Amino acid sequence: MNNYKITIQYDGTRYKGWQGQNSTGLTIQGKIEAVLGQMAGHAVEVIGSGRTDAGVHAKGQVANFHIEEHFTEGKILSYLNHYLPDDIAVIAVEQVDERFHSRYAAKKKTYRYHIHMGEISDVFERKYEYQYEKTLDVERMKEAASYLIGTHDFTSFCGNKKMKKTAVRTIYEINFTKKGNDLWIDYRGNGFLQNMVRILTGTLIEVGDGRRAAADLREQKPGERRLYSTGMWTDADGSALLKDKFIRKNRQQVLHGKMVCNQQRG
Repeated sequence: MNNYKITIQYDGTRYKGWQGQNSTGLTIQGKIEAVLGQMAGHAVEVIGSGRTDAGVHAKGQVANFHIEEHFTEGKILSYLNHYLPDDIAVIAVEQVDERFHSRYAAKKKTYRYHIHMGEISDVFERKYEYQYEKTLDVERMKEAASYLIGTHDFTSFCGNKKMKKTAVRTIYEINFTKKGNDLWIDYRGNGFLQNMVRILTGTLIEVGDGRRAAADLREQKPGERRLYSTGMWTDADGSALLKDKFIRKNRQQVLHGKMVCNQQRG
């Protein structure tokens, strides 16, 4: 059985997220599986390193698939990019060990959220940034973000309140980059819940515009890992999955998804 790792970029504006759905063909996974099935002559399952929400973009998402047939990496790359829609591109193909699994091997994920502050929006970037009319106090937002670093129960930052699996996640770092009226927030962690980046960003915006105190994000009870938020949600337009970092467990070799950081949403 041949196992191929692919690195993907996509504009998620018109898609319902990564994961395939029976009710719609407008998913990233569904589009890639359809083209691979056409190439192989049978159904092919694509395993993503994680799921992105509806409207979220990606600069370097990793996935893998197994097929009996052997195709060269160049053949797969060429075929996928010829038949995929213009808003989805495969930027790298690599044949890997059969045991490699993009989701189980994932170690870190990086999301970037782009906020444009001011009353006038950028017409050409409107799909890739969140427009916010007020100027935000970035120092207050940095203080609030410091309380999010570490391992916590992020149930209050999850859009799926019926989720039965653990909501404990680890955020390694949150970085802010401000240039003029543009603010980029980079979140790096071991995984993110449904809508988590959007809710985190909405909460930080509330701190940045003075509606809530940074200390509100502290854990409520000593020794409890759960964080509480009533923060607003932001749109998906500003968010993008920038990078997957994962490890081939059999070789202990750290691999990085390619990325170009200049837009996004998550």
